[in-house]
Amino acid sequence: MEDDTRADVARRAARAGGAVAADRFRTGIDVERKGGKTDVVTQADRDAQTRVIDVIRESYPDDAVVGEEDDELKRVPEEGAAWVVDPIDGTNNFVRDLRVWGTAVAAVEDGEPVAAATCFPALDDLYWTDGETTYRDGTEVTVSARDDPEVCAVCPTIWWDFDERDQYGRATTAIVERFGDMRRFGCAQAVLAMVADGQLDGVLTNVRANPWDSVAGVQLIRAAGGTVTDLDGDRWRHDSTGLVASNGAVHETVLEAAREIDGLDG
Repeated sequence: MEDDTRADVARRAARAGGAVAADRFRTGIDVERKGGKTDVVTQADRDAQTRVIDVIRESYPDDAVVGEEDDELKRVPEEGAAWVVDPIDGTNNFVRDLRVWGTAVAAVEDGEPVAAATCFPALDDLYWTDGETTYRDGTEVTVSARDDPEVCAVCPTIWWDFDERDQYGRATTAIVERFGDMRRFGCAQAVLAMVADGQLDGVLTNVRANPWDSVAGVQLIRAAGGTVTDLDGDRWRHDSTGLVASNGAVHETVLEAAREIDGLDG
């Protein structure tokens, strides 16, 4: 019998929700728009979230749930136990038949993440952490040791609306002027996992990230030895403005780049 620790439940729930989404992947599923032209949702998102919550409820029936879809909470409670769920992070990739998308589940206590898992079915990867160590498919992973910005790869994340594309332009300029290369994948939870796994050296945005786009990945990075702050360099929280994540060794340079988006001093 599997254990019912929060890390185990997060892992099972992420895997179960990911399986539901994977069954619909590349099947020509109908696409709806929630808001802007790039803010899309599918029935697979809703069904995957339902499955994730069902798994959580089997072990923790009374915990609050913060979820992207439907009528779940949209803010992380400051007190008590809660779960933060993104059934398909990277839905735009999902509907374009791109493989970079995942199901993210995080457990929080009094507003702080304590365990998390993100399943990427199309990539055949499952990341998870018990808050002390981060694993990919059962193998312990850590952030990179690169300390020279000119050999590092950094990713801008969390999309900017059409009336804020000047900020996206400043973000990319700030990155390419400081670092060896830039990547963009269209899935916040994926790039946070990549930092935790040493594949990327930093991720940045100047906007407030939704908790379902961020909390699980932040916990993966911290347990893998990385650093995550807001734009002021203070420890990141689910309600922070800006999200700056790195391997720690180049964090000040990543933070400097993030602050440049808003024209702040370094």
